[in-house]
Amino acid sequence: MEIVTESKSHGGRQLVVKHASAATRTDMTFSIFLPPQTQDGRKLPVVWYLSGLTCTHANVTDKGEYRAACAELGLVFVAPDTSPRGDDVPDAEDYDFGKGAGFYVDATQDPWSANYRMWTYVADELPALIAAEFPIDIDRQGITGHSMGGHGALTVALRNPDRFRSVSAFAPIVAPGEVPWGQKALGGYLGEDRSAWRLHDSAALIAEGARVPELLVDIGTADPFLENELRPELLERACAQAGIVLALNRREGYDHSYSFISTFMADHLAWHAQRLCRPAA
Repeated sequence: MEIVTESKSHGGRQLVVKHASAATRTDMTFSIFLPPQTQDGRKLPVVWYLSGLTCTHANVTDKGEYRAACAELGLVFVAPDTSPRGDDVPDAEDYDFGKGAGFYVDATQDPWSANYRMWTYVADELPALIAAEFPIDIDRQGITGHSMGGHGALTVALRNPDRFRSVSAFAPIVAPGEVPWGQKALGGYLGEDRSAWRLHDSAALIAEGARVPELLVDIGTADPFLENELRPELLERACAQAGIVLALNRREGYDHSYSFISTFMADHLAWHAQRLCRPAA
């Protein structure tokens, strides 16, 4: 593990870290903010943030405006990359497939299967590394994400409900099996057997019995991807039928950008902190 950069912010430490990943067979990079409360040796709750299409760890690190809230609330914030990287890693010309578009699945199709194992990376390998190397309380985990990363956050939490006390999302792709972005990615990485897709489709997982107690989702009414790619009404319907409490905030005039995310980031982190800092039920 190598600390690539380190800077002080809001009394805490903002790191960018590189390490060799067994899951992707590449070096991977993530950012981690350690709030000032870690300096006295306390293990703190952690919020994972999964980024969207075309992003790396750097987008939310530079534009997410999370550090002040994390410092106040005592939350560690971890943001991994969205795909494997490197000259030998397969890529595609389209922005919504290949590098920057791992979709948080373990690919089964050639040539993607050798490196595109982002499910194993974000669900297993990276949490184990962070728990071993940094002062986090692994029993107090929350997860959030944006767009493709919102899809990842929802599916990781729905399939691991005992590990995550809280889950939220910004403008998530809630039913990738029903929309062009998801159909392209799931078909390309997992093949044409749609039963495999359902393990990575939040609406389908809920319909088949996956449960979390509650969800927080924010979307912008001016998001250009709202009707064709995000389809929040499908999550709303699935949660209503399953009895999952869904706080779906439709933010008037906001789009899909980090201007939207940064506006409501502190609200999401406060929501996570309420669930992560109280005693377990």
